[in-house]
Amino acid sequence: MLKSLFNWKVLLNLVVAIGVFVGLVWLTFRWLEYHTNHGQEIPVPNIVNKSVHDAVKILDDTGLEYEVDSANYDPKYRPFQVLQVYPAPGSRVKDGRTVTLKVNPRTWAPIAVPNVINKYSGLAFQRLDQVGLKIGDTIYEPSIQKDALLRILYKGNAVNPGTRLPRFSTIDVVVGSGPMRNISIPNVVGLTVKEARAVITKSMFEVGLVEHEDGSKDESDIIYYQDPASGDVRDQGMQIDLWASKRTPAELRAKVDQLNSIYRMKVDTSLPPVRYEEVHSEPSYDAPAVPAPAPRRETPKPEVPKTETPKTQTSTSKPAGQSTEKPKTSTTTPAAGNTAKPAAATTQQPAQKPKAKKVVVE
Repeated sequence: MLKSLFNWKVLLNLVVAIGVFVGLVWLTFRWLEYHTNHGQEIPVPNIVNKSVHDAVKILDDTGLEYEVDSANYDPKYRPFQVLQVYPAPGSRVKDGRTVTLKVNPRTWAPIAVPNVINKYSGLAFQRLDQVGLKIGDTIYEPSIQKDALLRILYKGNAVNPGTRLPRFSTIDVVVGSGPMRNISIPNVVGLTVKEARAVITKSMFEVGLVEHEDGSKDESDIIYYQDPASGDVRDQGMQIDLWASKRTPAELRAKVDQLNSIYRMKVDTSLPPVRYEEVHSEPSYDAPAVPAPAPRRETPKPEVPKTETPKTQTSTSKPAGQSTEKPKTSTTTPAAGNTAKPAAATTQQPAQKPKAKKVVVE
């Protein structure tokens, strides 16, 4: 077996295989050296703070490839100014190496308009300011959505949510000022349902219930009745109910009278108007109760007897025909120097203070 290994044919094949292997390795390294420009390095030029146009021209002259990447806009630098280079300036790279340039863009990157339609204006303004949009003019428009943001205008044109605008752009907003009052309701009787919808919307009202006589939803049916009636005044945004049919209003006179009896209130003007009078009532205040004074007791005063002057009367004889006689008063002559007193007590006079009288003796 050892003799067979040292045969010249086997040794020749082994030498040939080793030679082929070495040759392939040498050719591979030579090809890699040629393809990668081994030993040929180029320094990266300093192109920081130059304009992107000048930087690209320099890189082309040195045989380097380039890639431009826009950084966030910085107002401290010029538009299209090179802010950073990778690899760093002065580094040695091979010919054909790609160099990345970070350039200051011309302006701010565009931003998407947030969806703030029909939102409260205070919150909508705050959201727009957060994304970097400036509020210009605020236009107020009559709407049932008071203080709600209705539209966003950019350069006079309405923009939808999601539209991309440059950051810090100035926009105008339309805000609802509340519904208009006492708007006259239009007459849509005789129009088609489609035409009536357009007229009602133009008059700042809304379409309410639409009842078709045959139960269909044909927009070409003719309106034969509406509620409220035309000429009435309502606030903006009120609903108008419609009744439609394929027949004309003249053919549906009985139906119209029936609806009038339901939706039209008749006012009886034969009764006198009710007159209301205002009664002004002043508030009454109860005085504090004062205790009644105690009854005053009077002390009886002594009565002084009334003195009268006695008079002497002569007794006269009456005729015999008289059956009754008057009593005679007997008189006595008082003694001199004494005051005469009446024999009988005097009658009591009313409660008065008696006055003293002088006594005269005849």
